Amino acid sequence: MWWTRLRALIVKELLAVLRDPKGRAILIGPPLIQLLVFSYAATLEVRNVDVMILNRDSGHWGQKLVERIDGSPTFRKIVIAANPQQVREAIDGQDVIAAVEIGPDFSRGIEAGTPVDLQIILDGRRSNASQIVSGYLTQIAGGLAAETPAGKRSAGRSISTIPRNWFNPNLTYQWFMVPNLIASIALLIGLIVTALSIARERELGTFDQLMVSPLRVHEILIGKLLPPMMIGLFHITLYILAALFIFGLPLRGSLFLLYGSGIFYLASVVGIGLFISALSMTQQQAILGAFLFMVPAMLLSGFATPIENMPDWLQPVTLVNPLRYFLIIVKGVFLKDIGLAEVVHQTIPLCLIAAVTLSAAAWLFRRRLE
Repeated sequence: MWWTRLRALIVKELLAVLRDPKGRAILIGPPLIQLLVFSYAATLEVRNVDVMILNRDSGHWGQKLVERIDGSPTFRKIVIAANPQQVREAIDGQDVIAAVEIGPDFSRGIEAGTPVDLQIILDGRRSNASQIVSGYLTQIAGGLAAETPAGKRSAGRSISTIPRNWFNPNLTYQWFMVPNLIASIALLIGLIVTALSIARERELGTFDQLMVSPLRVHEILIGKLLPPMMIGLFHITLYILAALFIFGLPLRGSLFLLYGSGIFYLASVVGIGLFISALSMTQQQAILGAFLFMVPAMLLSGFATPIENMPDWLQPVTLVNPLRYFLIIVKGVFLKDIGLAEVVHQTIPLCLIAAVTLSAAAWLFRRRLE
């Protein structure tokens, strides 16, 4: 019967997967880990963010608004600014995602029964999260407005919030998405090309020939390292040209800093790919390993949801993710004139990741020679 033959084939395929220890580990371990990590990381809520307040009002209602914002569970820390320059520096350095400026006539206007304005300054580079924070702050202001004498008469419309988005004033979605894609697609290309490199050699039977050739281990590493980096730089250049001439993104920073940090970013990505490839015996295992790294790397990079939203125990995991650091550099170069000091600060972790992963890959190569 056809069902008997089909059942035998199904049983054979299941046994082929389940009898392999690595196959069992891939089927059981990573899905459980991803379920645990993604349920905390992939959230559209905005929590544990820092907000700055510039209170230029000395009256009761201004202090009442500060207390309301400080008491909200959404915000992790409230920073009090002394002048507008501190607000600019905090937003510019991504220390806070939003700043609330309370005008000097805030309490006086409420007591007089006239509508007052509340300015909210947002970091437009993180457009999704900043708009959610703006909604939270508007809701808090609306709750306070309902308690004012004028608010009780006008159904809580005595306070009007005026949001201002820095670095992306029109909240153009491409200004947020395209820089993220430049870094993310470079990760995808570099990781896949490198992960398949050594696994392909093993399947074709040329890996042993490569090991007994006159090439030394570091020469093999360099030979495996440079081609994916060249491909990655080509794709980064292609995406930069598309961002400038197709999507109309501004380029406010230095291309020299972007390419300089991009080299170390690609080195860290290729190092991870070589490590995965050195561990894999087949191209199928290499592809699975690459995707097992890439999907969490995307979610834990701040691409879609801010890292500060994640639980405290999960945030240290993002420190080994190269995409986290390069996203800051790419968005900084495009949307603001990011300085050399900040680029160096974000590039140092990329150098450390590259050094560790390339050293681990070299150690695995040497074990094959023994």
